[in-house]
Amino acid sequence: MSRWLFKSEPDTWGWADQVARGDAGEEWHGVRNYQARNNMRAMRVGDLGFFYHSNIGKEIVGIVEVIRESAPDSTTDDPRWDCVMVRAQRAFKRPVSLEDCKVVPGLEAMALVKSPRLSVQPVTADEWQIICRLGGIA
Repeated sequence: MSRWLFKSEPDTWGWADQVARGDAGEEWHGVRNYQARNNMRAMRVGDLGFFYHSNIGKEIVGIVEVIRESAPDSTTDDPRWDCVMVRAQRAFKRPVSLEDCKVVPGLEAMALVKSPRLSVQPVTADEWQIICRLGGIA
């Protein structure tokens, strides 16, 4: 199983919106970056990802699960773009801020810190454990 991080602006699509979709989940649509798209193409059903509020808050607030592998993005007719479908799995007890990620040992090489503009990014197993512990769910 692989681990990921999904960024979303909370005033456009936040954790509460994701939770409200329930088991049906939601397409992670609108991604127009090749590297982020390729990351989604590498995802498999059952993979987990952090849900990160970008711009406002700049914090990891929960975990989502991939429930459908990459398929055409329903928001465009351009065949270059596709997306996965995710559903909310678990909220963090405490959000984990970008600032925390920058100073906590073991997270200094995290894509969130090194590639801050990438909207869908991989997370290592060690980073996953550290973030879950900081979020109060480990």
